[in-house]
Amino acid sequence: MISSYPPVLPPTPPSKHKPWMTLTAIFIGGLVIGVVAGKASVSSSAGLNSTSTAFGGSVLGIGQSAPNSIDKDVEFKQFWEVWSKLKEKYYEDTVTDKQMFYGALEGLAGSMGDPYTMYFDPKEANDFQQALSGTFSGIGAEIGLRDNHVTIIAPLPETPAERAGLKSGDIIVDIDGTDATGMSVEEAVTKIRGEKGTKVVLKIYRPSTKNDPYNVEIVRETIQVKSVRVKWPEEQIAVIEVTNFNTDTKEGFDKAVSEVLKKDPKGIILDLRNNPGGFLDTAVAMAGEWLGDSIIVKERRQGQIIEQLRSSGNARLRGIPTVVLVNQGSASASEIVSGALQDEKAATVVGMKTFGKGSVQDYLNLSDGSALKVTIAEWLTPSGRTINKTGLEPDVVVDRTEQDYEQQRDPQLERALGILNGTATSSPATAADSSASNSAESAATETGSSNEISH
Repeated sequence: MISSYPPVLPPTPPSKHKPWMTLTAIFIGGLVIGVVAGKASVSSSAGLNSTSTAFGGSVLGIGQSAPNSIDKDVEFKQFWEVWSKLKEKYYEDTVTDKQMFYGALEGLAGSMGDPYTMYFDPKEANDFQQALSGTFSGIGAEIGLRDNHVTIIAPLPETPAERAGLKSGDIIVDIDGTDATGMSVEEAVTKIRGEKGTKVVLKIYRPSTKNDPYNVEIVRETIQVKSVRVKWPEEQIAVIEVTNFNTDTKEGFDKAVSEVLKKDPKGIILDLRNNPGGFLDTAVAMAGEWLGDSIIVKERRQGQIIEQLRSSGNARLRGIPTVVLVNQGSASASEIVSGALQDEKAATVVGMKTFGKGSVQDYLNLSDGSALKVTIAEWLTPSGRTINKTGLEPDVVVDRTEQDYEQQRDPQLERALGILNGTATSSPATAADSSASNSAESAATETGSSNEISH
């Protein structure tokens, strides 16, 4: 169920050799799941020469001719020179030809210098697709790279990671005694994921407290990600919580809207906090429930608008007072929905500045089971705003501090309820707010995000 639109991947992981990634503790970003939004295609590798024998024939395709567009000063024979020297000189005989081949392809994708353009070998591609299905075995946390540190983007609700007390912004210092410094997201995800019932020990540093790192032992479980949930904090105000935009989200959101409308709500809160993103068409359809037949997002390539994606949504929620909750873990497809509703003044956006992933990726299934994810455009809000690397500014800035989490307070939700009840202002704020009972702690902030991946 890959969308007909290119993926807007959530902060998904950059190439393994790059410091920026997210496999949603769903490789939806990572969990580890790196979430991807977009279309899938199949690429043929018919150009590989099945008769070549020097290094495994069809695997390496020595006889393939170079593309017509390749620079004349590029000598591909140097590839084989390096290959041969590695085979001859490397001190251990542990790396297979196929591993070398896939490693070369990873490096080719990584040479783009873009954290979201990457090659997946067949196993990684399979893991990625499984993550998008919403089921995997791990701890249930989205991770990414932040300043070259493996960082918790967000624990998923009702998972081992959440029960263990992991928070957005926590830095993973080591994994089962292995120093995590310099690890890619994929490497960290591989070490954190594992069989159900097994344990993983993470050494965690929490920048907001500046205390010494401490160990957290977590038992892995099968993680079933239900991406849409409805809550009623008050009789006539519904909270629709969307944790990611995966394969079940469109159907789940459709059912949630139907459920909510049966109770004739006076207000709706769309909770996109810690949502790393996912399928682009799902984001477009979701925004359409408020905006109807409208432009939801624009795609720009090389300075030119190449496509304007419209929703054919039924606008079932049009006119119902709405607040959208966002934070530093809200990325990609989450930012598309938030930005469109904000531009069209269909909702008040409350919380903290979002992650800032404003690019679109195409996910290409290759013939051997591997895959290539390529950034094909940047996206803009309907009014033409770009949020890439800068994030989306909320209309009302409200922080949720470490102490709020510890005391199970949610000043962001409280402000949203106040706005819908007419007891709190929806005018822009210039400084982070917190609940009245917690004003002294409002300076303490929960960390931002980086790239995501789920385990």
